[in-house]
This record gives sequence, structure tokens and C-alpha cells, in this order.
Amino acid sequence: MLVDARGHGGSDKPHDPDAYALTARVGDVVAVLDDLHLDRAAFWGYSMGGRIGFGLAKYAPERITTFVLGGQHPYGRRLPESSRPDGTDPEAFLKALFGRLNINLGTLPPAIREERLANDFRALAAAQQDEPSIEDVLPRMTMPCLLYCEDADPYYAGVAKCVSLLRDAEFVTLAGFDHGAAFREAGHVLPHVTNFLRGAAKRHS
Repeated sequence: MLVDARGHGGSDKPHDPDAYALTARVGDVVAVLDDLHLDRAAFWGYSMGGRIGFGLAKYAPERITTFVLGGQHPYGRRLPESSRPDGTDPEAFLKALFGRLNINLGTLPPAIREERLANDFRALAAAQQDEPSIEDVLPRMTMPCLLYCEDADPYYAGVAKCVSLLRDAEFVTLAGFDHGAAFREAGHVLPHVTNFLRGAAKRHS
């Protein structure tokens, strides 16, 4: 099951920053689980989805059996002024976002670039916010966790740090990838995720 986070894909795209509070994003995932009559499920989230995953661990841990979280950590983050465009200029928005994530915009395949430019950038701008630390959740994340990150990703040090504080965690480093490439080339991490989920299922069956 794939879920489009609010502001993305086929989901609603509010332009009000208050609509993108972490508790609201967590509530969206819980609402999907409720609609599917699933008491608990494994969760895989990357980048913003990884942040939502840490939010689920904080606000709805009883709904998640296992976490796979990529390119993200639970520590606080304040956006630089250069990363606060209002979304009226899509090219400027992508340049600021990709610059902050150490992604070379010029390496995007044309089809992916066109897909990115088709977004509602005022919604994406509203979703780009300072994020307070929720690292207090780490000692309470007792479920199996797989975290992965790229060695060229600016989030790498934070991901490696929080892995050491988790009770039941594995860490996979993807060499030679930046933040965007690891998402586009998810096939490289899929074998790690498959083996992890199989092992977690055996340990907790």
C-alpha cells in the first residue's frame, strides 16, 4: 500500500503551513490504517516520509510493528533563509531544496524533472518548515527498525547517531548516492529491506 502524503501526489494540497504539523501527518497515516481495518502495520518512509515515521513512533507507536526509515533522523532542523521560497517560482524552489539536500538538479533525468515541476509548489513551500527535535522518542522505539542513508547525504551523521540509540536497529549505508538518487534507485535498498522484514517476522512470530 502506497500513501501520498498531504501536499503530494493525489492527496489534498493545502497552502496553510499549519496543515502540515507532524501530528496531522501522523493522523493521515492512522486514518488510512483505520480505513483499511488494520490494527498494526509495518511502515516504510523516506526523507519526509521518514520524519512521519518518527512521528508515528512518538504519537501512534501501537499501530506500527516495524519501521524502515531512510534519509531522515528525529533531530531538530532549522531551515536556512535561502530554503524558504514561497513556491511561486518552481525553479527557484527546486534549486533551494536540492541545494540544501546536496542534490545536483542537473543530474535529474528529463522525465523526473518534468514530474517534479508538475507539483503544487505553494503546497510544497507550506510543507517546508522548521522541525523541532523529537529525539525523545528514540528510547521508546523498541520495535525492529531498519535505517538507511547515503554517504553523501547531509542527514547521514544524524541517522548514524540515532541508530546507536535504538534498541533493535540495523543500519545500511548506500555508497555513492545522494539524497535524491537513493529515492529514485530504491531497488538498491530493496534487498536489505526484504531481508530485514523477513528476519523481523521470524523473531516476532
